[in-house]
Amino acid sequence: MTFGLTPLIDAGSPSGLLILTMLLTPAVGAISLLVIRGKRAIELVTLVCAGLVAIDALALVSDVLAENHASAFGQIFYLDSFGALVLMPIAGIGFVSALYSISYMSKQYERGMIDDRQLRRYYQALNVFVFTMLLVPVSNNLGIVWVAIEATTLVSVLLIMLYTKEGAIEASWKYLVIATVGLSFALFGIVFFYYANSAVTANADSAMNWTDMALNAKALDPNIVRIAFVFVLIGFGTKAGLAPMHSWLPDAHSEAPTPVSALLSGVLLNCAIYVILRFHIVSMGSLGQSFSSLLLIVLGIVSVAIAAASIYFQKDMKRMLAYSSIEHMGIISVAMGFGGFLGIYGGLLHIINHSLAKPLMFFASGTASQRYGTKAMANIRGVIQTAPALGVLLLIGGLAIAGMPPFNIFVSEFLILTSGFASGQFLASSVLIALLVLIFAGFMLHIIRMVFGKPAGSLKASPTESIEESRSGSKSYMLAILPMAILAVFIVVFGFYVPQQIHTLAVNVSQIFNQTSALPSPTAFGGPK
Repeated sequence: MTFGLTPLIDAGSPSGLLILTMLLTPAVGAISLLVIRGKRAIELVTLVCAGLVAIDALALVSDVLAENHASAFGQIFYLDSFGALVLMPIAGIGFVSALYSISYMSKQYERGMIDDRQLRRYYQALNVFVFTMLLVPVSNNLGIVWVAIEATTLVSVLLIMLYTKEGAIEASWKYLVIATVGLSFALFGIVFFYYANSAVTANADSAMNWTDMALNAKALDPNIVRIAFVFVLIGFGTKAGLAPMHSWLPDAHSEAPTPVSALLSGVLLNCAIYVILRFHIVSMGSLGQSFSSLLLIVLGIVSVAIAAASIYFQKDMKRMLAYSSIEHMGIISVAMGFGGFLGIYGGLLHIINHSLAKPLMFFASGTASQRYGTKAMANIRGVIQTAPALGVLLLIGGLAIAGMPPFNIFVSEFLILTSGFASGQFLASSVLIALLVLIFAGFMLHIIRMVFGKPAGSLKASPTESIEESRSGSKSYMLAILPMAILAVFIVVFGFYVPQQIHTLAVNVSQIFNQTSALPSPTAFGGPK
C-alpha cells in the first residue's frame, strides 16, 4: 500500500454503489416515515436503516483498507483513510443512538412529554441528521461539505427544540445564530482556498475538490492560505465547539433529547474538526507546519482551560458533559498541532475513543435523569444502589472520559502528551497536563457522588418504572442498558488493544499529515509569496 497525496488523486472505485446506498438509506428512511404509522413501525424502520448504514460503512472501510480509497460520481464522493476513521463513529453511534432512542423516547411518550406528531418528527429528523453527517467524510467537493455541515445545524435545531419548552427554544435559537455566523466565516475561508487553488490548478472543474487542493498545496499563494485558514478555523471551530466560540454548546446539549446529545457530542463535533484538519493538511503543504499548528495548539489549550474552569461548578449533568466535549475537542486540536507520528496517531485515536465514551455518558445520564426525575447532579445519588447495572456503566464511562487507565481515552491522551514532549512543546504539554488533572478531579467528584452517594429518602422514581422493575430486568430497561453495554465493551477493549484495521487507517492518515508537513515551502523555490 502506498501513502501520501498521490493515492488521493486516483479516480474510480467499485465501491461507489456502497457509498450511494449508505447515503440513500437514511434519506429513504426519513421519507418513508411520512406515510408509516404506528410507534413500533417508526422505531423499527429507523433501527433497520441505522443498521444498514453501519453494515455499508463497514464494507466501505474494508474497501478503503484494501484499495486505499472508495469513490462515486468521479471524485465528488471520495473516501480515504481519514474519511473512513470519521465515518465509522457516525455509523456506529448512529446505530446505538437509534437503539437507545426506543427506550428513551418511549418513556418521554408515555409520560406525555411528546405526542405522536413529535415522535414521528423526532425519528424523521434523526434519519436526516445521520444523512447530513454521513455526507461530510465521503464528500470530496468543498461546496458539498459546507452545505452538509450547515444542514446538520438546521436539522439538529429541530431536534433540540423537540420539547418546545422555553429553554429548548432559547438554546436552539442561540445555536442557530452562532453556528450560522460561524459557518459564514467558514464559507469565506472556503472561497479563499478555492480562489488560491483555481489560480494554479490545471483542471478548473476539480478546483473545489480536496484531492486537487492537496495536490496543489505547495503552489498555493501563502498569503491567501493564511487568511483562508484563519476564517476556516474560526468558522468550523465554532461548530466544533472550540473556545472561545463554544458558547452555544452547553445550552444546546443540555436541552436536546439525550440520544441527540450523544450524536452532537460524539459525532457531529468530529465532522467539524475533521474539516478543519483537512484544511490543516493543505495549509501545511503551502506554509509549512508552524502556522496552522500554532493556531490549533493555542485554541486547543484555551478550550481545555475553559472546560477545566467550568466542569467543577456545573450542577446539570448534561452541561458538565458538554464542557467535557469542549475539553476533548481541545485535546484533539492540540494533538494535531503537535504533529509528528505520535501526535497525529494519538489525535486520531482520541476521535474514536471520545466517540465511544461520550455517548455512553449521555445515555447513562439520560437514563439516570428519567429514573430520578431530574438532571441536577445534586439530586442523583446512589445510582449503584438503585440501579446496579446503570451505576457500573456510569462509573465506567466516567472513569474513561476523565482519562483514567486502563480505559481507552487514557491511551490516546498518553500518546498525545508523549508527542508534545517529544516535539519540544514543553510549555503546552505541561499546561495541558495541569488542566487535565483539574478536570479529572472535578469530573470524578461529581461522578463518585452520583454513583456511590446515599440515595435520598424521597427518591423520585418514574411513574411507569420502579427500582424493583429495573432489578427484574424490564424490557425497557434492558433496551436502555444494551447500547451502553456495547459501548462499554469497546471502551475497555480499546484500552488494551487497538484493532489492526483502525491502526492501519490511523497510520495511513499519519503519513499523509507528516508527508504534507515535510513538503518544502513554495517560497523556497521562488514560488508565489
